[in-house]
Amino acid sequence: MWRHQTITRSFLALAFLVGGISLATAADKTEPVKAEPPKPAEAKPTPAPAPKAEAAKPAETKPAEPKPAPAQPAAPKPAPPKPAPKMVQLNVYPQDIQLTTSRDRQSVIGQAVYDNGLTEDVTTKLQFKPAQEGIVRIENNMIYPAGDGETDVVASFGGASVKLHSKVTKAKEDRPISFTLDVMPTFMRAGCNTGSCHGAARGKDGFRLSLFGFDPKGDYHRLTRELSGRRINLSMPQESLLLEKAIGAVPHTGGKLYEKDSEYYNASLRWLQAGAPYDAGAIPTVDKVEIYPKGGVMDGKGTTQQVSVLAYYSDGTTRDVTTLSAFSSNNDNSATITKDGKITASNRGEAFIMARFDTHTVGSHFVVLPKGLDFEWPNVPEYNYVDTLIHNKLKKLRVIPSEVCSDAEFLRRASLDICGVMPTIEEFNTFVADKDPKKREKLVDQLLNRKEFVEMWVMKWSELLQIRTVNNRISYKSALLYYNWLQERIASNVPLDKMVQELLGSTGGTFANAATNYYENERDTLKVAENVAQVFMGMRIQCAQCHNHPFDRWTMDDYYSFAAFFSQVGRKGSEDPRESIIYNRGSGEVRHMVDNRVMQPKFLGGAQPEVKGKDRRVVLASWLASNENPYFATNLSNIVWAHFFGKGIINEVDDVRISNPPVNPELLDELAKRFTDYNYDFKKLVRDICTSRTYQLATQTNPSNENDLTNFSHAHPRRLRAEVLLDCISQVTSAPNKFRGLPLGARAVQIADGNTTNYFLTTFGRAKRDTVCSCEVRMEPSLSQALHLLNGDTVNSKIVQGKFVESRIKAGKKPLEIVDEMYISCLTRKPTDKEYSTLVQVLDENKKDEQNALNDIFWSLLNSREFIFNH
Repeated sequence: MWRHQTITRSFLALAFLVGGISLATAADKTEPVKAEPPKPAEAKPTPAPAPKAEAAKPAETKPAEPKPAPAQPAAPKPAPPKPAPKMVQLNVYPQDIQLTTSRDRQSVIGQAVYDNGLTEDVTTKLQFKPAQEGIVRIENNMIYPAGDGETDVVASFGGASVKLHSKVTKAKEDRPISFTLDVMPTFMRAGCNTGSCHGAARGKDGFRLSLFGFDPKGDYHRLTRELSGRRINLSMPQESLLLEKAIGAVPHTGGKLYEKDSEYYNASLRWLQAGAPYDAGAIPTVDKVEIYPKGGVMDGKGTTQQVSVLAYYSDGTTRDVTTLSAFSSNNDNSATITKDGKITASNRGEAFIMARFDTHTVGSHFVVLPKGLDFEWPNVPEYNYVDTLIHNKLKKLRVIPSEVCSDAEFLRRASLDICGVMPTIEEFNTFVADKDPKKREKLVDQLLNRKEFVEMWVMKWSELLQIRTVNNRISYKSALLYYNWLQERIASNVPLDKMVQELLGSTGGTFANAATNYYENERDTLKVAENVAQVFMGMRIQCAQCHNHPFDRWTMDDYYSFAAFFSQVGRKGSEDPRESIIYNRGSGEVRHMVDNRVMQPKFLGGAQPEVKGKDRRVVLASWLASNENPYFATNLSNIVWAHFFGKGIINEVDDVRISNPPVNPELLDELAKRFTDYNYDFKKLVRDICTSRTYQLATQTNPSNENDLTNFSHAHPRRLRAEVLLDCISQVTSAPNKFRGLPLGARAVQIADGNTTNYFLTTFGRAKRDTVCSCEVRMEPSLSQALHLLNGDTVNSKIVQGKFVESRIKAGKKPLEIVDEMYISCLTRKPTDKEYSTLVQVLDENKKDEQNALNDIFWSLLNSREFIFNH
């Protein structure tokens, strides 16, 4: 039996390892695709022998004349020195300065931008000149109030100047101390209320604070009322444990946090001296926070940049909170930041610098380059706006994109990504022979109009919507009707905003209106809200159920107000016990976890709508799937992008947060804008992506982009997902599959029920659809996958069942012709010269058992990385 021919297979494995039938070598091969098997090399004429040197003659008796000394080559002229970079822009932040009361102040940050794209921190080099004396006082880069009024302050450097408008009010008044505005921020800055300290669920060393300060009233009570007289001492404020532990005067597990007489110490001391009051009346809240500068390109290790953070309050005032913010970097290997907000460049790369104040987290993007890096951008073609925006980022990074892939590679890549199928032999021959310069665009259009494209995206959406059977809740009939509803919408190219609005606002029976099954998959109100936010906005808001989100803007108020949209979903039985009726019951509220107050419905990051007498879900759906919601179009655009590149512009696609920024925000914004302009027709968005040069880049790298893993400067090999891989194996072997509820020959991507599976699909990571998390689809290769391909019955049985080799031998085809068809079917190319020579040797050694030898070659191809990966 051919499958037991271990000797032949061992030889093949060794030969292919050397000969290059693997993903790595296929990606690196430089030989052109061959149209025919190589012919024997023609005999080349032996080159004529070089004329023999004449025999040496006896030396003459007269002395030889002296030869002139050889001329010395002229010394090369030194290259003219490159001109020094020229400053093209001076940025000074902030340009609108508001100072209220005598304690207020504002730091000013300066940044020079040069014609080579580099930036320089010129904060300490700025020269200031106020237009009117007596209103502001300037020390170094800090502006203080001197008297009430308004004036312009001119900041200048290197011949450029920027005008800053300053307004001062209550310059001679002292602002009263506030627990919420002055003391609470010191806990955040010192790290007291983090999860590793007193912000832990059970606190630390007997004292607990709310995590990141989400409950100021609770913190005030625990600080002033628990263990009365221990934590604060109003008769002798300086001896309060709150202060003595912070300055290290007494033992403290957290160590010394700040110096005595620092602004943090003084804020708490003033509060204690005032009697430790809680704030009376309305307390201004922080509406937004800004960080300056907005970004930078740093020239070499050790380069620094000071940042500034400005908070905007609900009463119209602003406050410099640089010294009260908690700073961090998402990549300390490239750039670090001190507690005082000074960035220091390290190794080449990118870093997103974050500042957290109150409930807000903001960030700024910095690029670090090697010192004095010499770079010149070549004239790289741009096929559409995608390439323009990708190239803008690569220019900043000093990275050159790879060349485009071959026609054969593009044919395979696009066919697998768009439709989940391998190109046929006929499609390969036709496409490679086509001389039309626009044939790639035409191919994309053809693939977009195939039913397989619809099936691919029905599968993707089925995972997002968790289409599956659930015991005693969703029958197979309901799941199938739900799947058919989704398929009909996508096949009809219904705009995605309309589809989502129909889904979220659905009412009726789960049979009669299959979209209502969305509310049967998950019945918990809070979980439904979490799923909606994660699927349609890309946000994981689960953290905000118990505390303010530690890495994003979402508070507990945001969480429960958003969940209130789903508090009035009603469910009841119908005549058929398998069917449920979903309706709006008009009553039911969500209460806050901390104080038990009823939360009014409020859009996530948006306004509070009027919902009286309305179905709250319909109100939400109308906003969520519209251009009023800034997250809907960007989220879906990111999902589409990730499908074709293996990772999102924000990655993971359902983990959108400030601390996980997009690698190219301008591109993501433009994709979202186009998607909205296309009336949410994602087929047009797919066309834009697949016809871009960026999508068509080769996997081969150049010295500038060989370490790039995030900026899409070259293609990355991607393992085929479980359903597509099984379908491709079945396709090339002509051995059909059979799945529950589907006819023989149906594709795995057509499976409606998430609980319908087999060993192959489970092993290769098919989503069970238990959750909406993108992590359910597992794409990582594993040992069990390799062993199943090598020794399992999927590949072996399908080779026998499909009779690929046997049918071609009966048709009279020669062994090398069959080999060509194997390669085209599996790899969308013909063998290289090196592979041909190996294969010819194998076939020559197995002439008596040619069919089994060809089956072994077929088996080897199906087990190669080049087949299993898209590249």
